[in-house]
Amino acid sequence: MTIKIKAHIVSRGKAQGIALVTSEPISFLGSVDVKKGIIIEKGHELEGKSIGGTVLVFPGGKGSTVGSYAIYQLKKNGQAPLAMINVRAEPIVAVGAIISDIPLVDNMENDPIRAIKTGDKVLVDAIVGSVEIL
Repeated sequence: MTIKIKAHIVSRGKAQGIALVTSEPISFLGSVDVKKGIIIEKGHELEGKSIGGTVLVFPGGKGSTVGSYAIYQLKKNGQAPLAMINVRAEPIVAVGAIISDIPLVDNMENDPIRAIKTGDKVLVDAIVGSVEIL
C-alpha cells in the first residue's frame, strides 16, 4: 500500500530510493566525508553509514554555511543523496540541495522521521510537493 504525504518544495526535482532516517541534525562540513559519503561524526546515529544514493531523512542541518558547498562536493564525487527530506530545511541544506540539483522537501503533513523508516522505498516528488512511501 502506497502512502502519499503532502510536502513543501525547497529544491525542485524528483527521485526515488531507499530511505536512510535519523532523528539527529547533520553538519555536512565536518560530519560527512565528502569523498566517500560516509557520516564520520563520532556518536552520530548514522556514524559509519553511507548517505550516497539514499533518500536522506533528517530534521535539518547544523553548523557552518560551508556545509552547502560540502553537499555540492558530495554530488560532484557521486556520493550525494538522491533526495532529502527535512522536518524543517534551513538555508545551509536548502542552498546545498539547490546548487547540487538534489530534490529537497520539508514541512510534511506528517513528521517524516516517524512516518518513514530506514529501508522504506520512497519517492520524493519536489515538483508537485509530495512524498510517497511505496
